[in-house]
Amino acid sequence: MPLRLGSPGRISGLRVEPWGDGGPGASLDALLEHERLDDTALLDRARAAMARMRHWGLATAPLPIGTPVAAPDPGYVLVLDEAAGTARRNDLLELVFLAREEHPGQRILVLSPPSGGQIRDGDLGDLASRIEGSPALRDLLEGARALYTVAAPLGLDAIMAGHRPVVLGEPFYAARGLTDDRGPLTRRHRILTRAQLFAAAMIMAPLWYDPHRGELCEIETAISAEAALARAEREDGRGYVASGISLWKRGHMARMLGGRVRFVGRRERGARIAAKLDRPLVLWGSAEAPAGAREVLRAEDGFLRSNGLGARLVPPLSLALDDLGIYHDPLRESRLDRLVAESLLLPSAEIERAEALVSRILALGLSKYNIAGGPVEVVTPGSILVPGQVEDDASILRGAGVIRTNLELLRETRAANPDAQILYKPHPDVDAGLRRGRLDAADVLPFADRIVTGDPAALLGRGVSVWTMTSLLGFEALLRGLHVTTLGAPFYAGWGLTRDLGPVPDRRTARPTHAGLAHAALIGYPRYFDPRSGVPCPPEVVVERLAAGEGPPATGILARLQGLRATFRAR
Repeated sequence: MPLRLGSPGRISGLRVEPWGDGGPGASLDALLEHERLDDTALLDRARAAMARMRHWGLATAPLPIGTPVAAPDPGYVLVLDEAAGTARRNDLLELVFLAREEHPGQRILVLSPPSGGQIRDGDLGDLASRIEGSPALRDLLEGARALYTVAAPLGLDAIMAGHRPVVLGEPFYAARGLTDDRGPLTRRHRILTRAQLFAAAMIMAPLWYDPHRGELCEIETAISAEAALARAEREDGRGYVASGISLWKRGHMARMLGGRVRFVGRRERGARIAAKLDRPLVLWGSAEAPAGAREVLRAEDGFLRSNGLGARLVPPLSLALDDLGIYHDPLRESRLDRLVAESLLLPSAEIERAEALVSRILALGLSKYNIAGGPVEVVTPGSILVPGQVEDDASILRGAGVIRTNLELLRETRAANPDAQILYKPHPDVDAGLRRGRLDAADVLPFADRIVTGDPAALLGRGVSVWTMTSLLGFEALLRGLHVTTLGAPFYAGWGLTRDLGPVPDRRTARPTHAGLAHAALIGYPRYFDPRSGVPCPPEVVVERLAAGEGPPATGILARLQGLRATFRAR
C-alpha cells in the first residue's frame, strides 16, 4: 500500500520498497515484524518527524479537497470512510452502526477520502453526518473522542495523534498494541511503540523524492517540501481578488498564489468583487482597506527576496500574506507578531531547522536583496553600523519613533556614542536614486567616520553593532548574534533580543530565542516560490537558488510605466 504525505493532488514521491514476497503490504508487514526497531537515533528521527508533521498539519494520506473550514466543536466520534476497492462497503456501514452503539447520544461524523467514499448520504439518516469542507487534520483529530476505521491510511495519523482507533480490517498498523482490533488478525505478534511504527512505515520502508532538486531525499526534506505545497493549497483554494497592485508585480504574484487571482485597480471595486466571489481581498502593504471589505490580506515581500532590488523591478521569490496586519506596522498586531510569540511552542525539530537555515544563510552571505559587486569593506570590530532607510517607506511612517530621518538617526547615534567608530550604510534603493532619503557626504561625515557600500551582509562582521530606526539590517544583525539598538519599533524589537530606545508595543511580552524569531520571520511568515520547478517551496530551496544567482529577470520599462499608472489609479 503506497503512502505519501497528505497534501491533495501533489506528489512528494513516497513508495514502499519490497521486503519479501507478497507486494508492498506484505513487505511492510515483514519489516514491522522482523526488522530491528530499537535504534535510538532512528526513533529520535521518528519522534521529530511526527512532531513536524503535526505542526504543519500534514497527513500520511491525501486529505479531503474542499474549502478550508474550522473543525467541528470537540466531542464527536470520527468514522473514516474509504474509496471503493480498499474496504468492503458493508464493513464501512458497520463502522457507523458500531460507533453509534458504543457512543449513544454522541455526534458521529464521517470523513470521506478525496476520491469519494462508499458511505452514501442515504446511509447516514439520523445516525451520522458527513464532514463538509476541509478542516485541518490536527484540529479534527484533537476534537475526536474516538475514531473508527476499517483500514484507512489516516488511521496511522490517528495513532500518531494519541488515539487508539477501533479497527475492523487488517491495515499494517493493526495488531501492534496501538489499536482496538475487532477483525480477525493473524501472523502478527510484535508489539510496537508509536515511534517504532512510524520509523518503519515512514522512514525505513519508503523512498522519498524531492520535487525541487529532482532527486531522492530523506523524510525531513520531504516534510519541508510538502509543508510548502500543503500551505499553498490550503490558502489558495478560494482564489483572491487583489487591488492596488502595480502591473509589473501582477504576473509574479499570480504565479506565487496558484494562478487564481483577479486583479482590480481601485480598492473599493475590489472589495465589492471579493465579497461577490467570496474571496479574500489582497492589498499591498499598509494600504487602507475600503469600507465594506470583509476579509483582507496584506501582502509584502519576504525577508529573503531576490538577487536585485525591488525598486529595479526584480521579481521576488517570497511573499507574505498577513490576515491580521502587516509586519512593518506596529500599531496593530500582525501575523508575524503572533508567530514570534508562539515560537516558544514550536517542536524542537523546527527550532533546529531554523538554526540550520540561519547557519546556511550566514555561510553563503545572503541578505534580502543579495546585491553583488562593489568593493569589500573592511570593518573594525567595535564599530557601529548605521543603516540608512527610505524615509517615506511604510516602516518609517508607521514604525518610527521620534527619530524619523537618516540624519536624525546619525545625530542621535553620535550623541550616544561620542568615541565610537560609526559607519553609515545608505539604503540601496536610495543610493540608486530610486527612493527618498539621500544624504550628501557633507551631511553624513560630521556624525559618521565613513560611508560604506556594498552587500550589507559583508559588513556585519564580528564585534559590529547596529543602531537603526526600523531597518531589516537590524534583523540580519540579530541572526549573526550582534548587538542591535532600535529607535523605532521594527518587527524584531520588543522581544528581549534588542536594546529598544523607541516605543515598542506592549503586547510583545513573549521572550523568544533568536532561533524562534528566525523561524517566525523566515519559515512561518512568508511563502516561497521556486523559479526552477515553478511551484511553492520551502526557504531552504530559495536559499540555494539565491546562492546560485537564480531568479526571474527584472521587468521591462513598459511594465514599469504601466505599473506606476496602475498604482496611481488605485489610490
